Amino acid sequence: MAKVLITGGAGFIASHLCESFLGRGHEVICIDNFSTGSRKNVASFSSNPCFRFIEQDITRFIRVEGPVDFVLHFASPASPVDYLELPIPTLKVGSLGTHNALGLAKLKKATFLLASTSEVYGDPLIRPQGEEYWGNVNPIGPRGVYDEAKRFAEAITMAYHRAHGLDTRIVRIFNTYGPRMRAKDGRVVPNFITQALKGQNLTVYGKGQQTRSFQYIDDLVDGIHRLLQADYHLPVNLGNPHEMTVMDFAKKILDLTHSRSSIVFEPLPEDDPQVRQPDISKARELLGWVPQVSLDIGLTKTIQYFQGQIKGYGK
Repeated sequence: MAKVLITGGAGFIASHLCESFLGRGHEVICIDNFSTGSRKNVASFSSNPCFRFIEQDITRFIRVEGPVDFVLHFASPASPVDYLELPIPTLKVGSLGTHNALGLAKLKKATFLLASTSEVYGDPLIRPQGEEYWGNVNPIGPRGVYDEAKRFAEAITMAYHRAHGLDTRIVRIFNTYGPRMRAKDGRVVPNFITQALKGQNLTVYGKGQQTRSFQYIDDLVDGIHRLLQADYHLPVNLGNPHEMTVMDFAKKILDLTHSRSSIVFEPLPEDDPQVRQPDISKARELLGWVPQVSLDIGLTKTIQYFQGQIKGYGK
């Protein structure tokens, strides 16, 4: 049994990781200050004797008694709605928070995993995006607070690996969806699903020809477990290489929800990426990992979750 500390553990992705580690018989310490996470996300396993919760902002010094085997750093606002409202906290958790989490891992001689993002590629000029691509990021644009926070986090993680010999992993996460996403998350999956279920118009930005790729949360969790067991320290993409336009995705949501909602168009946000498609050759080769959950199956499960979250739905 290992002891796993997860920052941002009450968030969408990290709460699934907490649950997965507990299910494998490990002890989990979850740290979150609920700036974007939710107590509901950890409620189903909060009474597990192997689960411990610490409410704290990780930009402050992290103190944990006893041994820790793994530190997984997931704390950060992660949607445009969040990091546009919280630009300075986003930069601080990517810099000070990452520094603190790395310092704890160094002290405990733990393996450290950084949750990075496909946003380090910015608005990419190539497709698909491989790990060797350095990206096309506007450092002073409104999205730069998130993009550059994660790019800095990657840089300091590699510095700790090279300077201190810390055992590190970096996962670049592409668009991930599933239960526990917030309805007002601001990203395309919860936006479209909640709009469709409420009979509202689906809001497409620009002409809807920008592309995205979508992986179900179970596939990501599996990939992270595999990455932790691999002896590899450079970034690894985890995402679904199947790419589709936002317009086609909107039509898919309308079809799966049997909604009669219309599609309306709004101006494209500044620096919104036009393409997003992971090259997962490295994950396939190093981890034996490819996504297993089809889009229809994953979206059906996610729609069912949101149906239960929308007050008065079906009445």
